[in-house]
Amino acid sequence: MPYVDGFVVPVPKKNVRKYLRLARLAGKVWREHGALEFRECTADDVKPGKLTSFPQSVMLRRGETVFFSWIVYRTRALRDRVIARVMKDPRIAAMMNPKAMPFDGKRMIYGGFRVLVDA
Repeated sequence: MPYVDGFVVPVPKKNVRKYLRLARLAGKVWREHGALEFRECTADDVKPGKLTSFPQSVMLRRGETVFFSWIVYRTRALRDRVIARVMKDPRIAAMMNPKAMPFDGKRMIYGGFRVLVDA
């Protein structure tokens, strides 16, 4: 079964274009290093919930939108190798500077997931 990295990110609406430029480059780099898919999605039908929601998960602020993203790999082992190569890629180095990020990385939620159903 594939392995997936998932992300939920708050992005200021004024920075969406900058974020998409970063995402397009990141997608290219991840795919070159072995990722099968790289997807970036923006909130379209996400409302604050009573207990939990996508906006609440990232402490969404006025003037921001939520991005939901994922990267698919053949296996966890491949994912670990891809991440190691990506982190050494000079095209990614500039993105890793918190001051250069078009979003608040401290409010990003991310993690790796084993796929159990692939229908």
